[in-house]
Amino acid sequence: MVQKTIASISINGELGLNLHSLNNEGGEGNQTLTRQVTIVDENGKIYTVNAVSGDMVKHIQARHLYNIAKEKGLPLCEKCKVFNANRISGDDEFTKITIDKKNEEILDMLIEKCIIDDMEGILITNNNKNLPRKSCAEFGWLVGLPNKVKTETYFHVKLVPNAGEQIGDESSNQGQNVIYRPANSGIYALVSNFDIYRIGYNEITREYPIGDEERKNRYKAFMESLLYTFVKPEGALRNTQNPHITSFKGIISISTSTVPAPTISPINSNYIEQITEVAENINLINKEIIEIKQFNNMSEFTQIMAELINNYEPYKLK
Repeated sequence: MVQKTIASISINGELGLNLHSLNNEGGEGNQTLTRQVTIVDENGKIYTVNAVSGDMVKHIQARHLYNIAKEKGLPLCEKCKVFNANRISGDDEFTKITIDKKNEEILDMLIEKCIIDDMEGILITNNNKNLPRKSCAEFGWLVGLPNKVKTETYFHVKLVPNAGEQIGDESSNQGQNVIYRPANSGIYALVSNFDIYRIGYNEITREYPIGDEERKNRYKAFMESLLYTFVKPEGALRNTQNPHITSFKGIISISTSTVPAPTISPINSNYIEQITEVAENINLINKEIIEIKQFNNMSEFTQIMAELINNYEPYKLK
């Protein structure tokens, strides 16, 4: 069977999360502060809602990609092997072998050496360089929909027997502590875009320094990591506030050429109809370039992702 090619993919949807605290601003005293953002809906109304930053969502996806790469023996630089945030910029071996190399040669070596630096992006600062490697993944904020999200604060206490009689060094944090922690519940708007054609692509030379089979392996690993990002969204306070995932519905747009996959935020209540119509209009110009796949629950989403992993391969720029 001839596999279809996929150049870019956009996932837009509404994710139902309950009693989570995946992303917090920090704390004031004994109060953990949940992350809040201000948004404007399609009618111009302003709302302040709970949100999970795109940085956190991308970190979740990168963690899953790391696990897949380790399991399948895909290439990782020395720092990515231990999931160090500095990645290849902290790799002493890479620093030594690239000291006299040109920028295009450095990018070739990076792409060959590490799947995470290739697809997740990095600013290469080795040897006083300032060489960017753009990420294939683009995540927006996971934003609570107005009137469909709520944050409550709960009282927690560390139990200490005979707390009133305890005398000791307060700096060691051995006394009885009172803590206030948030729990967020709601429907969250997701926007995301993924440039699959850029897997293994050197934007200076306009060539792919890795072979087609290696690109396919990286594509499959990348798409798997996207799937697991929504099956298990890691984040803060999961040890006692593991999110209740109750729903996931939305639309996936797929581009089979350099035409971008359309995306519209679920903050707009008509986003599914709008994306579908945009895709139809683009296909009037470029026949059958954009595919649309709608899903109504997590099961349907995983089925679509499995189809994309098994029946598609990454588009290659000519």
